[in-house]
Amino acid sequence: MKKGILLVAVILLSTAGLAQAQEDELGVTLGVKYMSRYIWRGFDMYEDNDGAIRPFIDVDLYGTGFGVNVIHTRGIGDEMRYTERMEKLNYTLYYRNKLFEDETYATNYKAGWVYYSYPERQRNSADLQEIFVTLSWPEICPAGIVPKYTIVRMWPAESKADCRNNGGWWHLFGLGYDLAVPGLMPETPEQILHLSVETAYNDSVYRGGKTVDHDWSHAAFGISTNFDLGNDLTFTPGIYYQSSWDDSVNSSDEYWTTLTVKYKF
Repeated sequence: MKKGILLVAVILLSTAGLAQAQEDELGVTLGVKYMSRYIWRGFDMYEDNDGAIRPFIDVDLYGTGFGVNVIHTRGIGDEMRYTERMEKLNYTLYYRNKLFEDETYATNYKAGWVYYSYPERQRNSADLQEIFVTLSWPEICPAGIVPKYTIVRMWPAESKADCRNNGGWWHLFGLGYDLAVPGLMPETPEQILHLSVETAYNDSVYRGGKTVDHDWSHAAFGISTNFDLGNDLTFTPGIYYQSSWDDSVNSSDEYWTTLTVKYKF
């Protein structure tokens, strides 16, 4: 059933983009991300602070704003039996666009549906779905700070699944700022550091049957930058720190790094 819904949705989105196919090309981005610790919306997802490898593909459907994204997350570490059970596939269908483009309150938005599948576990026992809307305002602050807000509604894929209590809401608030510094490589006159901070209010989203408080769960701070490797390859290292506020989500502050390589064609 799940695969049928995904196939139909992809066909419909592809059909919607054919009208612009002569003007805009199909955009495909392939990549892989290494995470030294798999932190997701405040939760430390793996025991013993194991890291993860996340290959992904993102398809932009002819510049229509519609797109498809698939991410495969697999743990790396000593507790492989556990991380194999937590192996995850995310399937995302999304639409992005802009509102009030010529105004100071110009708004970028992205809306979509995500299906979280756990292929190493009993069918649909842990699968989840969510819908989300992300809003950002790139022109509203003269200093260049970009506010962002995401609202998420999550629910189990099956009403009688093991994860049937894992539904709820997330409210994610963030700020981003691009800081220009002298080039880090001789051929690069300027390097852009992407600074970010995000905090979350978890309104009853559970993890693994564990009750989670209705509370502000954490704040995560990050810095990353892009290196153009040529031939449409980009390398992006990142460093992150999380201040954990709610023990029912995470009882420890977290530090982790990411290394991402992307190829766009």
